[in-house]
Amino acid sequence: MSTVKVRKDEPLERALRRFKKKMDKEGLLREIKKHEHYEKPSQRKRRKILKARQREKRYEES
Repeated sequence: MSTVKVRKDEPLERALRRFKKKMDKEGLLREIKKHEHYEKPSQRKRRKILKARQREKRYEES
């Protein structure tokens, strides 16, 4: 679990922004969303293949 200590005389908004950045960096929200619904192995395989195709297409264009 990520924690952020609020520094003395620090606005809550700034601490919240630091917390959000930390969560994003650790990839916790992505992980939570990934486990939100069960994904069949065949669906997972299809998603990975499509993602790989998109990656290849992006590198070909560059």
